[in-house]
Amino acid sequence: MTSRPLTRDSAVPPEPALGAELRVERIQGSDLHFWIYRAGAGEAPEPRGSGAPGNAVPEPGADADETGGDPLIVMVHGLRGTHHGLEPIVERLPGRTVVVPDLPGFGDSGPMTDRAHDVAGYAAVIVELIERLGGRQRPVVLLGHSFGSMVAAHVVSCVPELVARLVLVNPISTPALHGPRVMLSRLTSLYYTLGTALPARLGRLLLANRLVVRAAGQAMLRTRDPQVRRFVHESHLRHFSRFHSPQLLSETYEASVTGTVADYRAALALPTLLVAGESDEIAPVAGQRELVAGLPDAELVIIPGVGHLVHYETPAAAAAEIDRFLGEA
Repeated sequence: MTSRPLTRDSAVPPEPALGAELRVERIQGSDLHFWIYRAGAGEAPEPRGSGAPGNAVPEPGADADETGGDPLIVMVHGLRGTHHGLEPIVERLPGRTVVVPDLPGFGDSGPMTDRAHDVAGYAAVIVELIERLGGRQRPVVLLGHSFGSMVAAHVVSCVPELVARLVLVNPISTPALHGPRVMLSRLTSLYYTLGTALPARLGRLLLANRLVVRAAGQAMLRTRDPQVRRFVHESHLRHFSRFHSPQLLSETYEASVTGTVADYRAALALPTLLVAGESDEIAPVAGQRELVAGLPDAELVIIPGVGHLVHYETPAAAAAEIDRFLGEA
């Protein structure tokens, strides 16, 4: 286990992603939309997908000539996120092939019909996606941000043979109802409870309220760069409310505050990189230090001047550490 600080990189909004190929697969009852960012790709090809279960996706990471022999990276976004939120990091890993889905019930992906929208349900989707991507023949690198870190850890605990290395960005290491903002967490829980108690239309209006969405972003932002702040607010307003229903969102939120990555610590024996924000109040550094201390083959990188939005505010620093970590394989 190692821990070290980093120098904060200049936060700049990302350019539009190139080479992203959209595919759609029926997984756990969801029309799962996922994007393949191929190493060194140019213009994005036309979207395509099978739409039927059992129709295997061609293995984008299996061709050593295409990826330079590097393993495929599968990324999992956080609560209320979509694949768009991880693109700032993806775009700074141009030499690697990356797959990022919209989790069921968020973004373009439909809800699951066969599973609950909780950590185990989402993990089942990621396991099946990895298998369709050839993970049984060639294990992947799995990255999870925030709530996605819990999903990624659950995947490793269930099928460790599918994952060669694990990357956790702003991992949830402290129970939400016991962290430094416990009162805010309780108010947020009441907010989601009210959203589901109201009629569907009113519940959606409440949970997607632009003022609330902006306030949430404001609370997590640390940068003073006006261009970056504008980019984050615009991204949240565009994508943060792309959830299927208030009930699904509340179900996922409850899952996000009732566990941590530490619940899976005993199963995380693989090489693991934790990337934390120095001033993250949702996933505080103290909890990250405690988590990494209990992992046999892990290191913690702390990025200064950033909180829970490492993927937006310091994507270059995060990508550089990921690239270094994978280069050590």
